[in-house]
Amino acid sequence: MSATTTGSATAPATAAPAASAVTEPEPTARQKRLALGVIATGMLMIILDGSIVTVAMPAIQQDLNFTAAGLSWVVNAYLIAFGSLLLLAGRLGDLIGRKRMFLAGISVFTAASVLAGFAADPATLIAARFLQGIGGAMSSAVSLGILVTLFTEPKERAKAIAVFSFTGAAGASLGQVLGGVLTDALNWHWIFFINLPIGLAALLLAVPALPADRGLGLKAGADVTGAALVTGGLMVGIYSVVKVEAHGWLSGHTLGLGALALALLGAFTYRQTRARTPLLPLRMFRSRSVTGANVVQLLMVAALFAFQVLVALYLQNVRGYGASGTGLAMLPAAVVIGAVSLGVSARLNARFGERNVLLAGLLLLMAMLGLLARVPVHANYALDLLPVMLLAAGFGLALPALTTLGMSGAREDDAGLASGLFNTTQQIGGALGVAVLSTLAASRTEGRLTAGDPRAEALTSGYHLAFTVGAGLLVAAFVVAATVLRRDTADAGVGAVGRAGGRRRA
Repeated sequence: MSATTTGSATAPATAAPAASAVTEPEPTARQKRLALGVIATGMLMIILDGSIVTVAMPAIQQDLNFTAAGLSWVVNAYLIAFGSLLLLAGRLGDLIGRKRMFLAGISVFTAASVLAGFAADPATLIAARFLQGIGGAMSSAVSLGILVTLFTEPKERAKAIAVFSFTGAAGASLGQVLGGVLTDALNWHWIFFINLPIGLAALLLAVPALPADRGLGLKAGADVTGAALVTGGLMVGIYSVVKVEAHGWLSGHTLGLGALALALLGAFTYRQTRARTPLLPLRMFRSRSVTGANVVQLLMVAALFAFQVLVALYLQNVRGYGASGTGLAMLPAAVVIGAVSLGVSARLNARFGERNVLLAGLLLLMAMLGLLARVPVHANYALDLLPVMLLAAGFGLALPALTTLGMSGAREDDAGLASGLFNTTQQIGGALGVAVLSTLAASRTEGRLTAGDPRAEALTSGYHLAFTVGAGLLVAAFVVAATVLRRDTADAGVGAVGRAGGRRRA
């Protein structure tokens, strides 16, 4: 494999001030496995919580007397806090220590989960969900940064990223199963209480397992103005997107807030070209792997909203499945994603390169949404839906490859920031997917109902349109991956961190 790298991956890994650099002993294989287990456990808790809530929404609405508009904030409060703080949390992890940020994030998330479980009114639950989003952002933003600095050899890093990707890909599907079971067997409060033992176990294991790092120090990148601009811009932008369904794309509300978000993010970008210690060094985007992977992820995640959420809605609203039945129907997707992520993705990436594996995964996902765009009203699960679930294997191929590419240009002192950036584009993609695809589906359904079509046929027609547009987004992702990511990008995946020749801490 070629040793060449692209963009910022060519920068020296020891960019931290040499006077304060301290060489630490390389962790043993057992310590690395334990650290990976801790990170995967913490991330599984956070990812499960994102999907487990969607299944319990009807029960929450009935129990707490939420209005239809108010109920959306059970999701929106979490999404706004989580998506807007990832970039800032990732950079702060580099500055004050990624381990410290991870532990603080898991602590906040666990405490907020207990508060949500005891919530007896809408305001308390929404506040708890906002706090969960803060804690989730703090821990999620630095997880990949910890992994790429801990697993420096290409083969072991590929395996670690495969485990991490499995946690993200399969966790969402497993959350739907668990959410249905807990809600039906106990009540919705337990979808939050279950986080308490998981969070405590993660904290107890993380203290000895995760490598100690003091960080670069706040003086190395304490751009307070930049932090306020980017956090405000992302928060306003995500808020405007999640409220599109209520106000419309061309409303003054959406256009005004969208313009404000762009102005804030534009000011942040300008600030980064002038700041002595920028929060987000723009040199990172000189790496084709970093830039291309983040664009591909935004498009791919937006498209796959059509699978994760709209398929569940189709099963419940058209086919009449219950909460548990919907989760079980989608379980094969989680199983096949896990099998591919853990079983073959690392070997395929090593043999064919991340770029080629990513392209193959995107092709399978295109086929998946193409089949869904033709799913009949009275679908037979074995004939019409099970093949779709099995094609979700494409996500098990695409996500580990994409994660490796997205982190390949990170220097050790930027690993948390690169991790936060990668997670930010994932959240923005999800928010855009929710806004665009759900709005299109609802608009088509309303038009068909007005024309006199039966409800099931009108709903299916709306879902067909969303699945078709989602497939188009995947085509765009494929084009970006094929043209922006170079054929030797995968070889650059070792990155500056991977070639660091020893562990260094500021």
